[in-house]
Amino acid sequence: MASPFVVFLLSMIFQIIVAQHLPGLVSPGSSLFPTRSPMSWDSPSGHFKFGFYEEGSGYSIGIWLQTSPQVTIVWTANRDYPPVSPNATLTLTLDGKLILTDQNEQKPIVKMVDSASFASMFDSGNFVLFNKRSDIIWSSFDFPTDTILEGQNLRSGSELFSSVSKTNHSTGRYRLKMQSDGNLVLYPINTIDKYTEAYWASATDNKEQHHLFLNYTGDLVLLNSTMATTKRLGSDSTYNETLNSSTIYLATLGYNGIFSLFAHFFVIESGAYNTSTNLWSVPETQCDVKSFCGLNSYCTLDDKSPVCRCIPGTNFVDPNQQFSGCKRNFTDQSCKDVKKGSAAYNISSMDKITWEDYPYVKENISGEDCRKSCFEDCNCDAALHDSQYCTKYKLPLKSAKRLDGNKYESYIAYFKIGTRAIKSENSSSSLGTWKTQEIVRVTSKKTVMLILLVTIGFITCSCVFLAVSGFFMFKYRVAKYKWLLETGNFGSTDELTLRSFSYSELKRATNRFKENLGRGSFGAVYKGVFHKGGKLVAVKRLEKMMNDSSEREFHAEMQVIGRTHHKNLVRLLGYCAEDSKRLLVYEYMSNGSLADLLFSHDKSPEWSERVRIALDVARGILYLHDECKAPIIHCDIKPQNILMDDFWTAKISDFGLAKLLMPDQTRTFTLVRGTRGYMAPEWSKNMPISVKADVYSYGVVLLEIVCCRRNMELDPSKPEEIVLINWVYKCFINRELNKLVRGQEVDKKTLENMVKVGLWCVQDEQALRPSMKSVVMMLEGITDVSIPPCPSSSSG
Repeated sequence: MASPFVVFLLSMIFQIIVAQHLPGLVSPGSSLFPTRSPMSWDSPSGHFKFGFYEEGSGYSIGIWLQTSPQVTIVWTANRDYPPVSPNATLTLTLDGKLILTDQNEQKPIVKMVDSASFASMFDSGNFVLFNKRSDIIWSSFDFPTDTILEGQNLRSGSELFSSVSKTNHSTGRYRLKMQSDGNLVLYPINTIDKYTEAYWASATDNKEQHHLFLNYTGDLVLLNSTMATTKRLGSDSTYNETLNSSTIYLATLGYNGIFSLFAHFFVIESGAYNTSTNLWSVPETQCDVKSFCGLNSYCTLDDKSPVCRCIPGTNFVDPNQQFSGCKRNFTDQSCKDVKKGSAAYNISSMDKITWEDYPYVKENISGEDCRKSCFEDCNCDAALHDSQYCTKYKLPLKSAKRLDGNKYESYIAYFKIGTRAIKSENSSSSLGTWKTQEIVRVTSKKTVMLILLVTIGFITCSCVFLAVSGFFMFKYRVAKYKWLLETGNFGSTDELTLRSFSYSELKRATNRFKENLGRGSFGAVYKGVFHKGGKLVAVKRLEKMMNDSSEREFHAEMQVIGRTHHKNLVRLLGYCAEDSKRLLVYEYMSNGSLADLLFSHDKSPEWSERVRIALDVARGILYLHDECKAPIIHCDIKPQNILMDDFWTAKISDFGLAKLLMPDQTRTFTLVRGTRGYMAPEWSKNMPISVKADVYSYGVVLLEIVCCRRNMELDPSKPEEIVLINWVYKCFINRELNKLVRGQEVDKKTLENMVKVGLWCVQDEQALRPSMKSVVMMLEGITDVSIPPCPSSSSG
């Protein structure tokens, strides 16, 4: 029986013999360095190298083709990790691991099922790790990033992801997927695998699995399971015969979203690949790439170069970044103004433009009728007429493009533009200077006279009745109010008037503030009862003293909030402003808060109940924003401030932080208000606050209602689920919404709809968040919900 030493020696001799037949051998213990030799492991010809390359202010690890004057990166390791420092080291360790050491931290570069005994950089551009039996345990060809090389496959179900830019090889904005149905498809990133999201496809979806293959003669083909060519995408028929021996082919998904086949020609005199030719590309023009321009912008060609421009009525979100998308530069007016034919809006037209968003209405009408229809429709922000059909849309628009040519000659778009501009800091209008068409307004004298006659006649007839009954109505109301004061029976909300209580009355009603119900903003809440009427109330005792200006604001806000009347708002019955004491009296809510219902019970509420509660809360916020005389920003929407009455109707409470807007205001500056986790990003950026701050808070609450969990839950075993918005977006993109409801019985269509609405509401950019009116319409199924973009807070 051979000794262990002999066995070990024979094993080493076998590995040496095998390694001698492998090109570009890398033995255990070998290391690479970013700034000193050796910096790479080279293929035998020296054309391909594996090692450190410069990226930004640091270094990344990858494979590149030694072209001139710049190298061509064909593969990147851990591409979304930050670049490493000049002191980093890459080592194939003696125990068979490929380890990166940087700043005293070690991490593996690749995942292997076995220990590596040696590695090799091949002339094909493939970096391979072998075990002691010379079996391949890892290959860069099996994990492509944005490029495939000669002899490399893109298997069924696999994807290429573009880079961010020419100099940043992190994951970019586009992906190429070899689908299991046989179709090779280009999509923007963070989209589902659906034809409506694609901007190019090979049209080979015959339900048979394919893989993409680049052969050694420069043919880019789709092969089926029998290795038969089903479609030839791109080929190098021109150069095959003359330059094949000195040509390297590669197919790359560019940072601009275009998939291209390149030929790199080796020039013997220079010893490098310094001539490159683009043999084939799809799509044909940059403007055919979806999401090349951001939301509400369109792609057009300027001297054959693609540029992004804003649609009428919008400006760039970031003027220094044309891909950032655009936002409205006017104040959205009341729908009533449109119906009255006022000068609140104009219509701007643009020809030869189109987009692929889904319309909410499609009609067979003329272009002029299309323009008028959009103007009179409160939900219409833009309309598109294609010589036959009129389709109407709400913003934001995506993937718009404007191109010359007969294909788009008949397309005319109409954009509704508000005449009230959003003022910049220097009070100048931010409206653009595009050409607008004046709207035809009603100017009929007969119509005006008829309205005047009817009005005068009604007033004349009413005066007699009012003169007779006015005195008696006044006496009746005074008597009834005195009765209310004596009994404490406030009756129905229809009969309610805001009352000023004395401190002794409230002290007696609460039994000296004995039963504490909890805390709201600025104070504790106590249970009270008025003995004669037996009416239960909730009394909030404010703890902060006020100066003269805040005293006036307190009274003004109490008067306005006291006039609010909606079934989904907790009714303010009265207040106390005696000396330095400030108390608020609300109707009593017997079933606690939404937070208790969602987070404090072992069993989650029924799905139908959660859907109803989500709508209740949305309707309450809509009333505050759109239906009050002065718009009210609640500023602290959260489950603890949503209370449940005897019939489990959800009502919004705690207006202690609410901010009132003047009738002509859309936003205001104010001190930071609200609760961490529910506060919109603009609070922390010292930006003016609008009703969209409440929309963001509602989006967080809506996702909490869907998932029956808090927006932040520390669970070390599930780090991807800690932040609710991040987790929901990942589940949505991966089509794993069932994880959010943990196997509960839910309506899948309603679930997806609510998740999409929630993700739209929590967008970092205010302009992208929908209004509460749109939220209610989307939740009720009146309007469709488009695919939301990635909220910035969930990126990464």
